[in-house]
Amino acid sequence: MNRWPLLMGAMRPLLCLMLVVSPGQQSRTVDPPRSPIHFTPRSIPFSLDSCETAQRHAPETMAGGVAVFDYDNDGNLDIFFTNGADITTLKKDSPKYSNHLFHNNGDGTFTDVTEKAGLAGTGYDIGVAIGDYDNDGYEDIFVAGVYRNTLYHNNGDGTFTDVTEKSGLARIDKEYGPLWSVGAAWVDVNNDGLLDLFVVNYMSWNVNKEPPCTFEGKAEYCHPKFYKELPNQLFLNMGNGKFVDVSAESGIRAHPGKGMGVGVADYDGDGLPDIFVSNDKLFNFLFHNKGNARFEEVAFEAGVALPQHGNLISGMGVDFKDLNNDGYPDIVIVALDNETFPVFQNDGKGGFVEITSRTGMTALSNPMSAYSPNIADFDNDGWKDIFVSRGHVQSPNMAGRSQIDQPNTVFRNLGGNKFSALTEEAGFTALPPKRHRGAAVGDFNHDGKLDVVVTALSAPAEIWMNDSPDGNHWLELALQGTKSNRDGIGAKIKIVAGGRTQFDQVSHAAGYASSSAGPVHFGLGTANVADEIEIRWPSGTKQVLKDVPADRVLHIKEPKSS
Repeated sequence: MNRWPLLMGAMRPLLCLMLVVSPGQQSRTVDPPRSPIHFTPRSIPFSLDSCETAQRHAPETMAGGVAVFDYDNDGNLDIFFTNGADITTLKKDSPKYSNHLFHNNGDGTFTDVTEKAGLAGTGYDIGVAIGDYDNDGYEDIFVAGVYRNTLYHNNGDGTFTDVTEKSGLARIDKEYGPLWSVGAAWVDVNNDGLLDLFVVNYMSWNVNKEPPCTFEGKAEYCHPKFYKELPNQLFLNMGNGKFVDVSAESGIRAHPGKGMGVGVADYDGDGLPDIFVSNDKLFNFLFHNKGNARFEEVAFEAGVALPQHGNLISGMGVDFKDLNNDGYPDIVIVALDNETFPVFQNDGKGGFVEITSRTGMTALSNPMSAYSPNIADFDNDGWKDIFVSRGHVQSPNMAGRSQIDQPNTVFRNLGGNKFSALTEEAGFTALPPKRHRGAAVGDFNHDGKLDVVVTALSAPAEIWMNDSPDGNHWLELALQGTKSNRDGIGAKIKIVAGGRTQFDQVSHAAGYASSSAGPVHFGLGTANVADEIEIRWPSGTKQVLKDVPADRVLHIKEPKSS
């Protein structure tokens, strides 16, 4: 029975009373309070094409890495999108599969410069990692893909050169054959001032040997259990433009998995960067750096191999940053519906405690599916929030069983111990829900608020301009290493402002298959001055600045001595 006519009939007298206005009184509309974090969508002429077919080949649902970085050193953050290819040949045989580089015009609008840059690509590309591997002052691009990875050297004139063969990164694995890579991270594992490369590999796949998986008589993307694991890889930078595969000697190769995300941070404070890998329906990996490019896998000992409930989850992207301002980086993973988004808090003693339920994240995230978590302070209140690009791994054919297309969400940090989920409130329902994938963060229009760019399968990319309420101050640090790697990756930053202390570690790896390589951003709340900034560079040099005015990008060069 339709209850609405009965309810409306009962309420009609009340409504009439409500509509009577006393003489001299004026009716007025009260604007709802603005959300503390809010975004407005802006278009960009790129659509992700993964060559989705009726056969549902696994790579078709895993595409979509994106990077934010300043490729031409003009002070504006540009955007690079990876794209798919023909799924049977793994070749970009149509312009619709082209990767794209967009130049920031300085005001948050963008111009496509792909052709000039030489970055259209050739294969089925998925992930991207940004880093200046040769310390020449220009950011280079590593693209991870199916059966082929590509290293593009930035020539410094707006063009790039494919140096994959010359660098030693094109060799086929003798045991596993061609690999499917989904992402990577630039990290100086031995603190020699040269960025090394960690590559995340997913699973063994062959287009001609796809397992037969169906739903209601139609082909559907298969569970990862039907595919074999692959080892991740570590390539050591030799300083002459060449890399050496040290995966076996380092201990990395001994742990094959189904990697989906990589986060880098020195979690135990020993001065060496450690590497976390989120796995799909397998135990996660935490590679503890023992020095001299040697690692031990300690995920179980550290308490991050599994969520507290003990079930394997569809671990997607990951971020590895300090959420509670205690100086120790924490871990956030996203997964699929009914799996939650685990939050692991660093206990400062070499281990982690899962606080998913305690922070409210269990109830908030349980109905959600997501790919890319990005930890950053989106309201500049001094607490890092979590943006999540949402969307299910399955095809639209399963829309009757699961929510496949989803809006994005930002989890606002309520002081380090609780989160609130903002979706419609943050403006994300201004666009239709989609199967979102990669995401990257940066301030595109120089207003001091972090914006987001997100990809979505078979759909236009989305730029979300941050128009959160004004009032809070901010500071961004653009580091330049001298003895350390030029990007300052691995540097530890402490800022004291307004009676609050915050911490961050420089890393360009975040989320799923993506890279955020802009300056390090700090929200300062009401403080208009940073009382003290302390930087501990990977070289061991300590640098201190005092009484730094807020609301600016501060360029900091590593001193020759502490």
